Amino acid sequence: MGCLTWIQAQEAPKPVPSGPQTDGPFQKVILDADHDADGDGKVDDTLVDVMEIAVAKDGRVFLAERAGTIKVLDSKGGHAQPIGKLSVFNGLEDGLLGIALDPQFTENHWVYLMYSDPVTVTNIAGLKSGENRVARFTVTDGKLDLASEKILTRVATQRDDCCHSGGSLAFDPHGNLLASTGDNTHPFGDSGSYAPLDERDGRYVYNSLKSAGNANDLRGKILRIKPQPDGSAAIPDGNLFPPGTPKTRPEIYIMGCRNPFRISVDQRNGNVYWGEVGPDAGGPNPDRGPAGFDEINQARKAGNFGWPMFIGDNRAYVNWDFSTGKTNFTYDPAHPRNTSRYNTGPVELPPAQPAFIWYPYGPSTRFPIVDGGGGRTAMAGPVYYFDEKLASPHKLPKSYDHTLFIYEWSRNWVIAVHLDEHDQIAKGPDGKLAMERFCPKMTFRRPMDMELGPDGCLYILENGTAWTGNHDTQIVRIEYNEPAQ
Repeated sequence: MGCLTWIQAQEAPKPVPSGPQTDGPFQKVILDADHDADGDGKVDDTLVDVMEIAVAKDGRVFLAERAGTIKVLDSKGGHAQPIGKLSVFNGLEDGLLGIALDPQFTENHWVYLMYSDPVTVTNIAGLKSGENRVARFTVTDGKLDLASEKILTRVATQRDDCCHSGGSLAFDPHGNLLASTGDNTHPFGDSGSYAPLDERDGRYVYNSLKSAGNANDLRGKILRIKPQPDGSAAIPDGNLFPPGTPKTRPEIYIMGCRNPFRISVDQRNGNVYWGEVGPDAGGPNPDRGPAGFDEINQARKAGNFGWPMFIGDNRAYVNWDFSTGKTNFTYDPAHPRNTSRYNTGPVELPPAQPAFIWYPYGPSTRFPIVDGGGGRTAMAGPVYYFDEKLASPHKLPKSYDHTLFIYEWSRNWVIAVHLDEHDQIAKGPDGKLAMERFCPKMTFRRPMDMELGPDGCLYILENGTAWTGNHDTQIVRIEYNEPAQ
């Protein structure tokens, strides 16, 4: 499942046992789940392809379903109720992909959505194309006002073939909105699950240098914009390319991404974290490059994170000539150059940045805690800070102060990554990295999104056993109960 494609995901995996829902002082509270909605005695798919959640300050949970429906779940639980539906293109990996609430949502009622516009056209090159949008809407009288839409960003995409749409939204502590986009590139074909670098005629869809490695394209990126009160978007200082830089897009904060499916922002220092779903190559090939890795990345400032020239800790791919079957050269992470015929941006690119955490299909020597077999689908969750003043009986304990939570859709785990004063992975008394499974006695069924609530609890979207058509999707809250003294 390294590619997280809808095509592969429709092949439903074997059911995951429900298992215990408590682990010591932690308990899983189910807020909503697929249920018997029509009273026929059978569980219905009432939470359908939920892609992302957003937790409001009053505890309500907003849900974005891929087919275009937005729902709201009361803070006390129950069943999520629809408040609006967008018309979207939901073929390939597109649809309603992401949701975020304005930092001042309580006052302005603005919600931000990333969705695929339903209109598909054929361009002059004969490719089917469309656009993914980041837009703002207003919730009025408990309903999403479709007429209030303000489009902040448009991302041109190809719709001839899959894959990788990204689509996660998150705000930083300065009010900037970040949006992830996938490289919109077919990962298979003659690429052999290594870097898709096909330069032959008609192979645009199979070349990620057109998008992720292209500074003049918004795909394969994490974008950063500053929403304005009138619904427009400004460019904040500190993005990768200052406005006016020739052949670049100023919205780009991070480039060189394959499929940054889930992003999160540290609300104290603005560090950006994301899970990068990697390619499927099972081992290195001297003519093509390294094995496939999934990544958890950390960005403290704007940067180039290397795809499709590098992966993991800057392991370099080989520029392979698909016409002759010969090696041209190996990419240099200190001086990456995009010489592709499909590149519309500058040839010289910023130096590549290595991943924060990376792991292959097999056991990881450097990060053994991530092992779990099966596929790979890395996701990055929030950074938790313990707040002594927060009057919440179930907030996470102080032992998780300054901890990054990461999770895995394919391997069904959540890992607590303790950070030190320099925001590096802390080390325990034994000198080993301070990373451990969070609530290992609980069962997490394909964790899809994770947010911190105003109560200091973790809210998790569990996709369920399969990707689509499953009847065990649920929204849960992980509560901590102080042990009796």
